[in-house]
This record gives sequence, C-alpha cells and structure tokens, in this order.
Amino acid sequence: NNKFMKTFLLIDSNALIHRCFHALPPFTTKDGKPSGALYGLSSVLIRILHPDKKTDSNGVSGKLPDYIVAFFDRPEPTFRKEMYNEYKIHRPKAPDEIVSQIIEAHNLFEAFDIKTYEIPGFEGDDLIGTAVEKFKNISDTQIIILTGDADILQLVENDKVVVETFKKGISDTIIYNEEGVKNKYGLLPKQLPDYKGLVGDQSDNIKGVAGVGPKTASQILQKYETIENFLQNGQKEKSYQKVFEQQESARLSKKLSEIKRDVPLEIQTIEKLKYEGLPKEKIAAYFENLGFQSLIKRIN
Repeated sequence: NNKFMKTFLLIDSNALIHRCFHALPPFTTKDGKPSGALYGLSSVLIRILHPDKKTDSNGVSGKLPDYIVAFFDRPEPTFRKEMYNEYKIHRPKAPDEIVSQIIEAHNLFEAFDIKTYEIPGFEGDDLIGTAVEKFKNISDTQIIILTGDADILQLVENDKVVVETFKKGISDTIIYNEEGVKNKYGLLPKQLPDYKGLVGDQSDNIKGVAGVGPKTASQILQKYETIENFLQNGQKEKSYQKVFEQQESARLSKKLSEIKRDVPLEIQTIEKLKYEGLPKEKIAAYFENLGFQSLIKRIN
C-alpha cells in the first residue's frame, strides 16, 4: 500500500503482554524472576523493528515504523468501573507473574528507546483512541495499532488506521483494515460498540441483551446501524421486545465498550515519537541481564 509514506505504530502493551504470557512457557531469569512474557514481547518487537524485516505472506508490511509509542493500563480503577461497578469484576486478579512483567516491560521499552504513556483512570485503549484521534489527520502517515485484543477494531478507519493482531501464538500476525473488519463481522468498525451492546462481552462482564447472539446482532445493525435507531424504528422485528425490555443494559454495555478519544494525553507532536532504529548495544545489555541469549543473536 504505497499511498502512505510513513507509518506510526501504537502498541497496546497490556494486551500484548497478556498474549505473550499465555503463549509462552513460564521462563525465569537467572535470579528466578518470571520472564516468559518479556521474552515474547521482545521477540515481537524485534520482528517488527529489525532492519532486515521483510513483507510477509499476510501482507504485513516489511517497512519499519517511522514513529512508535507504547501505552499501558494503570492499576487504579477506571471511569468504566465508576459507571458500572460490576465491570470486569469476575476477572481473577492478574497473577503476580504477569504484574511483575508488566512493571518490568516499562524498562524493556526504555531499552528499545520506545516512549511509554499511561494515565490513571483510563485503559491503554483509551490512550490509543486519543492518539488516533490526534494524529490520524497527518495525510501521509498510516497508523498501525499492535494489540492482542479485538476490542480495538472499532478504531479502524479504511486503510488509514489499521489493527495488527495475532492469528495464533505470537509469531503470525494479521492486519485488519475496514474491509477486513467488514468481512469478519459484517459491520463497520464504528458499529462494534453497538454489537457489544447487544451481544455483551463475558471477559469484561458486560451483559448486553440476554437472548441476542452474534447473528441477530449483526442483522439488527446491518439494517438499523445503531441500537438507538433500532429502538426507535425496529418495532416490527421479532427481536425488538427483548432489546426494548433490556435497553438499559444494551445502552450501558455499548457505552462501556466505547473507546474514549479525548483523554488528557500529553503528546504535543508526533516528532517526539520518532523511531531512530534499534539501539542494539543498549538492548543487548538489557537482554544480558534477563538471560535472553538467543534474542541477542537475533538483534545482531
């Protein structure tokens, strides 16, 4: 895709670390600290940032990013929790082995010269949504969001804002543009919060509408575009009664699923995030500490 001269890579760190944690065996460092997720994250970063990167069979670009930034969740409760106390409530507390690696990942990004941002009260997704909103109008630059999480597909816009996520494990990625999202859900990216409003999301304890599954939800939204429009004009449909009776849940579920695009994110200019290439010595020293010998070979 040649119409973009430059690419801006946004990393959804928590989703990526979770993905790597579950995909890899539980390695530990010499002094017994868990390091499997850090190993996976490093491996993904090297694949994306290695100067000899090639375009792969999934059409994932062989071009190196021109700008790059990583976003983290914070441990404090978010505004979603204030809106709905049950949000994510049944999720088991993240095991210490993940938490310690999320904390350490800040140092890992530092070793790669990648700036990180996080804001109490918001999820990393909201920071990504805000960065997309802020920078998507730079005409020659494509935004690529790297994540392990399908929620973020709502931010996709034609080929301008795309999502790179994993097919299986952590070695195969696939890129979704607007066409890709339409093929997967039969819906536009911006309709995905409505879709969740109807179908719910078990992993976040978002209820949706009981008795409305993916197929019905897609049909409703293909015809009526939004939940609100369906409630106003869908009286003849056989699923109407269900949605009408549970409309409070539907509206709240939609709202909880919407990624914010206006959090107070202090990135004045994209130039601050310019990617200058892998600082090989710095990374090698950092890997040495963690005992990642095979990765040192890969960067060299």
